[in-house]
Amino acid sequence: MSAVPVVASGSMHARRSLVTVLVAMALVLASCGTISTTAPAPTPADFQGIATELTRRSIVIDDLVSGDAGCDDPALIPTAIGLTATGLDQVEPVRIYLYIFRNRDAFDRLRPSIDDCARAFVTDSETFESVEQSPFVLAGQGPWAPGFEAAIREALTVAGGTGN
Repeated sequence: MSAVPVVASGSMHARRSLVTVLVAMALVLASCGTISTTAPAPTPADFQGIATELTRRSIVIDDLVSGDAGCDDPALIPTAIGLTATGLDQVEPVRIYLYIFRNRDAFDRLRPSIDDCARAFVTDSETFESVEQSPFVLAGQGPWAPGFEAAIREALTVAGGTGN
């Protein structure tokens, strides 16, 4: 009696293909896990992010006016938001001006303009206050209470990300 030849290569080929696909999927999943564990560098926040950081630190902001630079400097007006703030040890509300620049280059270029602009809203140059964290500057008439100023500084530092 002669044996009938059996073709086993079709099912073996299907098993090899399945194993190849499973190995490829495992490699893809493993590489995705590697990518997601590397956090991107933090970018500067928008106004909502800055406001969130301020309120997290018990700074109450009110009377927001977009485009209020405290002066009529056409380069600063588009970057500015005027606001009233209080909180922590700052019992009396203060009018402050937040300047949000596009990046560090704009910050470096326009930062000196804020000091000139301040002449329009500061009544006592000895107590002028400002906090800088590229690409942001927050400035206003002081004196500011120490806890209030520290909270503003911390909020802008966090919101500033890498400063670019």
